[in-house]
Amino acid sequence: MSDNKEKEYDPSKRRNIIKNILIVFLLVMLVLTLFSNTIMNRSLPEIQTERVASGKLTERIRKSGPVEANQSYEVKIEGNKTIDEIKIKAGQQVKKDDVLFITGTEENPEIITQEEAVEALELEYQKALLAEPEDYSKEDQAIRNARADLNAAIEKRNKAYANSGSVAQEKADLQNLKRDLSSKTARQEELKAMILALDTDDFSAAPPEMTGQLVSLQKAAVSAETDYNTVYGLYAELIKGKSEPSTDGSSVQEQADLSAQIEEVRKDLEEKEEAKNKAESDYTSAKESLRRDLVSQLTDVNNSIDDINNKLAGYEDGAGTAMSLEEYDADVVLKQRTLEDLIIELNDTKKTDSITNKSATLDLEAQKKKIEREKKKLEKMKTENETAEVKSKYNGIVRSVDIKPGESTVPDVPVAVIDISEEGYTLKVKVEGDKAKRVKVGTEAEVINNWNGDIKATVKEIRNDTVPNSKDREIVFNVEGEVDPGTSLDLSIPLGSGNYDAVVPKSAVYPDSKGGNFVLIVESKSSPLGNRYYAEKVAVEILASDETSSAVQGEIKAGDFIITTASKPVKPKDQVRMKDK
Repeated sequence: MSDNKEKEYDPSKRRNIIKNILIVFLLVMLVLTLFSNTIMNRSLPEIQTERVASGKLTERIRKSGPVEANQSYEVKIEGNKTIDEIKIKAGQQVKKDDVLFITGTEENPEIITQEEAVEALELEYQKALLAEPEDYSKEDQAIRNARADLNAAIEKRNKAYANSGSVAQEKADLQNLKRDLSSKTARQEELKAMILALDTDDFSAAPPEMTGQLVSLQKAAVSAETDYNTVYGLYAELIKGKSEPSTDGSSVQEQADLSAQIEEVRKDLEEKEEAKNKAESDYTSAKESLRRDLVSQLTDVNNSIDDINNKLAGYEDGAGTAMSLEEYDADVVLKQRTLEDLIIELNDTKKTDSITNKSATLDLEAQKKKIEREKKKLEKMKTENETAEVKSKYNGIVRSVDIKPGESTVPDVPVAVIDISEEGYTLKVKVEGDKAKRVKVGTEAEVINNWNGDIKATVKEIRNDTVPNSKDREIVFNVEGEVDPGTSLDLSIPLGSGNYDAVVPKSAVYPDSKGGNFVLIVESKSSPLGNRYYAEKVAVEILASDETSSAVQGEIKAGDFIITTASKPVKPKDQVRMKDK
């Protein structure tokens, strides 16, 4: 039994066990030590890098904007018309003379208003024509009286200076004046009687030697009117007989004969009417001409009678011995001034009336022209109110249709807008002032969304922004190719090329909290187990950019590895692992 106990607690066996355990432990520690780098790398963010390179970079900016037509026109329809049919729709391409709308007619209140306006203007014009002419008969008579008074005063003064003269001669002169007065008075009565006969067309009491051909012209006019009335009565009866239905069964031939008779009578009636009008015109012209001559003669006779009466009054006063020579002189001066004042006053009145009459004449002419204009406007409105087709004036694309079928048009309000394709298209974008300085007229921008490849955008103009105090500039592009107004184009605008020491991927540049930018580069550090890689933050300044790359400057140089992507977020100082290539 003691032998068995010794075998159970054998020290050498225990040492072997401990040794084996130590060997296994050391082997495990060796394995962990050998593969610790690989295990740790599997837990680190995997990154991709690119080397920083120097080279040429063309800087570009991305902008977008809508395409606009260089020129468009508004389709307007004059007057109030109903839209019966619309032949176009927005976005449709139209050619010159294509039918856009078909319009109908409706009762137009504007036409009624225009007709009433024309009638009112014509009535006003007719009333203005009825204005009475100016009459200066009272003023003329006052001047004649003043002149007669002056002549009488001069005559009295002269007689006073001549100290009376021969009594016999004065009596002879007095008798001559009385005979002259009697003759003038008789002539005055004859002239009045003849004027009265002209005014009443009754020459029975008129002196035969003064009537001349008037009586025969009057008879001819009366005879012509009688002939016209006789034929007119016959014509009226024939017309009435033709218009009444036949009850006696008259034949077609009889009706034809009646029509022929009516036509013959109608021609005769026209001849009689022409003869009547001529006879009346000849009589009226002769009568008016004679009356003017008689009125002029009567005026001269009246003046002579007034002068004779004044002279007779002077004789009856006894040659003026009641006043002194100085008083006669003063009386002549007074009457002369009175006459001059009347003449001046009449001339002033005539000047004023002349200006007024000329102004009235101008007003009448202006009124007549206005009536003609309004009549033309009325006719145009009536013509435009008829059913019509509204056609396009240009080739283009319909931007909008602003009316519906059945609606009425309003003057000066467009019913559609058409962009004129022949005038081309433009696109406008706003760019920062410092960048706009680097863009040149004639530069062609890349159209990003140019799916068909036929659109071309070229810089046409660079101008100031329309916003007050703005530092931006507006770049205007000329757009060519198959494009519709309103389409938004994405443009890549080149700002010029340059050589830079450090060019990095654009996606590898990040903004920081201070308004600057930075990149993450890879720093390598040696360790007993190999190289370790860490992300380091480097502040940079962006010098230029294109669609994919940026030129930067800072604590970075060509050949540095810059982190472009990572399998998980990476912060500065983080250890990373390079992606196997």
